[in-house]
Amino acid sequence: MWGGRFSGKPAELMQAINVSIGFDKRLAAQDLAGSRAHAAMLRKAGVISSEDEAAIQGGLAQIEAEIAAGTFPFRDEYEDIHMNVEARLRELIGPAAGRLHTARSRNDQVALDFRMWVRDACDRTAAQIKALQRALLAKAEAHAGTVMPGFTHLQPAQPVTFGHHLMAYVEMFGRDADRFADARTRMNESPLGAAALAGSPFPIDRQMTAEALGFARPTANSLDSVADRDFALESLAAASICATHLSRLAEEIVIWMTPQFGFVKLSDAFTTGSSIMPQKKNPDAAELVRAKAGRMLASFTQLSVVMKGLPLTYSKDMQEDKVPTFEAFDALELSLLAMAGMVADLEPNADAMAKAAGAGFSTATDLADWLVRELDLPFRDAHHVTGAAVKRAETLGCDLAGLPLGELQALDGRISAAIYDVLTPQASVASRRSYGGTAPDQVRAQVERWKEKLA
Repeated sequence: MWGGRFSGKPAELMQAINVSIGFDKRLAAQDLAGSRAHAAMLRKAGVISSEDEAAIQGGLAQIEAEIAAGTFPFRDEYEDIHMNVEARLRELIGPAAGRLHTARSRNDQVALDFRMWVRDACDRTAAQIKALQRALLAKAEAHAGTVMPGFTHLQPAQPVTFGHHLMAYVEMFGRDADRFADARTRMNESPLGAAALAGSPFPIDRQMTAEALGFARPTANSLDSVADRDFALESLAAASICATHLSRLAEEIVIWMTPQFGFVKLSDAFTTGSSIMPQKKNPDAAELVRAKAGRMLASFTQLSVVMKGLPLTYSKDMQEDKVPTFEAFDALELSLLAMAGMVADLEPNADAMAKAAGAGFSTATDLADWLVRELDLPFRDAHHVTGAAVKRAETLGCDLAGLPLGELQALDGRISAAIYDVLTPQASVASRRSYGGTAPDQVRAQVERWKEKLA
């Protein structure tokens, strides 16, 4: 394609390091869509004839059919998807194929293709996040009243419900979906027509091609159009945060499945066995989701390092933008699908959760709150009395609900038997009626809110 300037062929090593068709053929659909829109615009602008456009569109349709059928001859000698398509187009329709590249460069062509691919990936990911949220909602609704321990520092803190715990992840993944939507809005500008870096002297209509390709508008600066990879970086940042959330839920599933917790079970569909220990049932799907977060984080870092310090506009370094982005979205999409499957599959052990919910003096805060409400103690004083009650219960080897009334009255003579009404995990959970709290009615209200939001 640059034979007029060069008289020799590239060295084999140059070809090996330069060729990208092995991975950028994934941009074929976007490349063909961009070429179709560009050809139609060139014809309308009077830059090419109707006959040439018809030949180009016909050739592009045949190439699309060959790619779909798996018969397209991808060739390393043509380096990338753009030149592979153009070379094949010339084989099919002759010299008219050479007119397609009028008023564009591979610089704006790859910026367009890659932006469209990332835009599509954001749409797919958002849909998969919503599917995961729906799985969480279904499980949360079924267990809005199932009591379990809430943790801080992985130590029993206060009782909550399993439904409330799952709804925390619905909120997290909702923010993830919003981040992808925000990124999509910012990337929805078409760089096509920026050409190599300076724009085009031909009477092109960039608004026409932008609209044809589903963009809100064309990009406003030709230099930025070909130099920008913010859209990929921002999407990878969103993917990294989403993967972090997935890893947190995956870690909890791993912990909950241990015999020491025994909070949930996964079926054979999402577990594996051991080659040597017949009793094992390992939550490998959760462990792999947990691990794949590293791939997303590494991809974001990798592309950030590629782009760091690059002068305007295009440098060949930017060819290294696609592999980490492709890998990150592949891993994220698989992780989201696997997690949605696990959430739908897992069955909580309500008895084990309820038993653990009362451990570790988890209703101590409820005791302190009762002292504030009923005896008008300042909270700090109530906190001190409750701490002494916990210490006494620990000495006697009982929980707070089992502490004799006389022991409590020794701490404050005004304490009555009514205090025992707040010292069970069930009573604790039911009392947390503030907006966003763990009371079952509050959990059900949040489930309904999210159902409407996702409808």
